[in-house]
Amino acid sequence: MGSQPQYTLPPEHVSFSGFLFDMDGTIIDSTPAIVKHWHTIGKEIGVSPETILQTRTGSVSAALRIHPEPRRSAMSSRVSDESSSELTSRSLDIKHVEGRLPLLYGDDATEVPGSRSLLDSLIAQSSPWAIVTSGTEPLVTGWLNVLSLAIPEHLVTAESVQNGKPDPACYLMGLKKLGLQDAAGDVLVLEDAPAGIKAGKAAGCKVIGLVTSHTVDQVVAARPDWVVKDLESVRVVGRADGKVTVEISNALQQ
Repeated sequence: MGSQPQYTLPPEHVSFSGFLFDMDGTIIDSTPAIVKHWHTIGKEIGVSPETILQTRTGSVSAALRIHPEPRRSAMSSRVSDESSSELTSRSLDIKHVEGRLPLLYGDDATEVPGSRSLLDSLIAQSSPWAIVTSGTEPLVTGWLNVLSLAIPEHLVTAESVQNGKPDPACYLMGLKKLGLQDAAGDVLVLEDAPAGIKAGKAAGCKVIGLVTSHTVDQVVAARPDWVVKDLESVRVVGRADGKVTVEISNALQQ
């Protein structure tokens, strides 16, 4: 693919019955806030912030749920003298910790380009949509409120499923909440993380991979159906027969 990815594919129109969005890296970018927050939390629980940040997660719950085994921590797997139970017992009312993040660092988050207009357009077309994220509900609603972004009728959060992405359980639940569990191929998942892309594909959905938080090679390796820089490449162009048509432009030439 070379060092200069070519986002040159011509516009493509595709129709979907519903849409499932990841949160961080897809709708918002809270990386500066996450870095500040993890440094604070790391000091509080006695774990190196640099060690925590190696997990590349945007939430406490994601770090505690990154492996399929219940409650096994990505943090503890990198700190040999700490078990996941020790980390958990030392510390974390996860919902409380994550709920603090938007309150303390609200000025450090921004919306991903194109996310607001896409969400507003889907709402205007009465299209079913939901957010499916590894973060907790206080984290998600906190960021949406701080940035004055639309709050969906349906949320799938860390509290909703036992195993996090790349397990497809979260997206399967998202499909069920939209009433589209029997039409996964007509649902578009929008994701930035390889684990989330794999989860969406495993659930049977079409997936757009955004190159906002990972490298192009990492996103491509997860095998989404389209790869774009951000959501400015996705816009609603119409509605017919119960489906919303989006135009996907400037996708990666693979």
